[in-house]
Amino acid sequence: MAQILDGLKVSNEIKQEIKAEVDKIKASGKRIPHLSAILVGNNGASKAYVNSKVKDCAEVGFESSLFKFPSTASEAEILEKIEELNNDPNVDGFIVQLPLPKQMDQEKIIMAINPRKDVDGFHPENFGRMALEMDTFLPATPFGILTLLERYNLETKGKHCVIIGRSRIVGRPMSILMGRKDFPGNSTVTLTHSYTPHIEEFTKSADIVITALGDPHFLKGEMIKEGAVVIDVGITRVEDNTEKGYHLAGDVDFESCSEKASWITPVPGGVGPMTRAMLMKNTLLAYKHTIYKD
Repeated sequence: MAQILDGLKVSNEIKQEIKAEVDKIKASGKRIPHLSAILVGNNGASKAYVNSKVKDCAEVGFESSLFKFPSTASEAEILEKIEELNNDPNVDGFIVQLPLPKQMDQEKIIMAINPRKDVDGFHPENFGRMALEMDTFLPATPFGILTLLERYNLETKGKHCVIIGRSRIVGRPMSILMGRKDFPGNSTVTLTHSYTPHIEEFTKSADIVITALGDPHFLKGEMIKEGAVVIDVGITRVEDNTEKGYHLAGDVDFESCSEKASWITPVPGGVGPMTRAMLMKNTLLAYKHTIYKD
């Protein structure tokens, strides 16, 4: 049976480390880090995610502020708020929760964020810096996966890493980071997606499989080799007959894959908590100006 990559445990350790740093900042009489969020509309998942970020801020001792807009808000209103946060010296980093309503140009919104405050790591400048292996804000989910591999000291050098999914938030940046000259990294990376025929031919040869599809139980045990490391980024609400009316399912068929894998992330409790913790980490980095040095 596979050993568990416990994202909940590691994320709590990271948050405690951040809190210890914030306690020192407070004790010195300095301003504490401040994370802001812009939420547009009433998407249930987005609201829950932003609320969890506010809770995380309180847990580590950050100041936080949440700006809510109705789904009917204009693009101009959001751009105005972004400009305000860009110019606020007391805000270290902020996020615009995605997805946005259809009347808004997502690219335009992301481009308007000051890269020095882009703690989501979505701005093209930060993506470019990441690709060139320069200091930058890494997207929170890939940052969380790297940190999980690092904390469990799992070897990545010379390993074959297969990534399923090519999103700009997970798959694409993950493919760059796993191939970088660093630890974790130095892997030979294969990036697969919905148009890749016979994906199992790639996953069967992989030492590390990272899947970010949003397709429940897609990766079966017969699709991986003995001893593979399996990281499940997918999280989908699947309707059932329970009191809640649904349960959360990952991309990985946990039962069959855990019989062959050496290490595996659960859903929930794997990558999700790490994503939230790394947003806190990026905010602390922004506060300390360790990414962009004046």
